[in-house]
Amino acid sequence: MELRDIEIFLVLAEELHFGRAAQRLHVSQARVSQAIKKQERRIGAELFARTSRTVRMTEVGRQLRDDLQPVYAGLHESLERAQLAARGITAQLRVSLMPFNVADLHPYWKAFRARHPQWGLQIRQATFTDLFGRLRSGAMDVAVLWLPVEEPDLTVGPILCTDSRILAVAADHRFAERDSVPLELLAEFPHSTALDVPDYWEDGYLPFYTPRGRQIERTVVADNSDELISLVGMGDIINTFPGHVTRYWGMSNIRFLPVPDIATLNFALVWRTEAENDLIRALADTVRDLGVFRF
Repeated sequence: MELRDIEIFLVLAEELHFGRAAQRLHVSQARVSQAIKKQERRIGAELFARTSRTVRMTEVGRQLRDDLQPVYAGLHESLERAQLAARGITAQLRVSLMPFNVADLHPYWKAFRARHPQWGLQIRQATFTDLFGRLRSGAMDVAVLWLPVEEPDLTVGPILCTDSRILAVAADHRFAERDSVPLELLAEFPHSTALDVPDYWEDGYLPFYTPRGRQIERTVVADNSDELISLVGMGDIINTFPGHVTRYWGMSNIRFLPVPDIATLNFALVWRTEAENDLIRALADTVRDLGVFRF
């Protein structure tokens, strides 16, 4: 298998969307499809199960992903280290960001770079799929995630920011003219879910049941915020978000409404305990020194 085909496979395994994978790789969607079909013919089994609405990994695909990720990551890191060394940078810290990469969080990154010019800092927007797995595989060094995170092999570091909760609905939705929406009413319409995330973590974002015990159904799988807001705008779902998204999304077909009885979200640094190093500790110290930002 050629290196480029491995990269295409792994990116599609993250995105689970042929169009977004092609966009990330700067190739045509046909190129992604051809590479995956070529790999499937060579292996003799499907790597992805496709429907008109979703792309999911098969068991064979997951096994191949788990086998290839450390090999590809090691090769990619070796090339990156050589490039960084040529620029006088001795190491790089990779951070996966669940909140939007908002300007309000930039002081953390700028302070880290100012304190440690010998180290690089790479910030990347996270998808909703298998975030803990990306930490465990070494694809990312640190993730900024909402709490609680209760994984025995992961360390929860300092909190960066805390945020209130809002509900996004289509402009012609029945809720659109309300001033706010109580949690109880969220059971009346479908919401989204994500793959490969623990139930307790999903429940921490949006409870599975209302205060009166009504189920809040998740009927659509989505793995990134752009897909979510598109589904909301089409009226397929309603969806809760952290309040800070209103600073970056202003769309005439979407209404954002406060949900006052959902607890605020706290976002913290999280990393694999065994992988803790000087760079991770330095970022944690920087966040502690600057304190918690409240949106």
